[in-house]
Amino acid sequence: MATIKIKQTKSRIGSSKVQKKTLDALGLTKMNKIVEHEDTPQIRGLLSKVNHLATIVE
Repeated sequence: MATIKIKQTKSRIGSSKVQKKTLDALGLTKMNKIVEHEDTPQIRGLLSKVNHLATIVE
């Protein structure tokens, strides 16, 4: 299966608890950190909840 790279582009300061937990579930703990996950609907759903804080890196 294909993989995608996700990068946290904005700070988690000021975001809700749910958004912070979502970033933790994705493995994003610091700004500009890049993690790699398999491209599944579950990961895409998590990413859609925090799309203003994280982006997909090409």
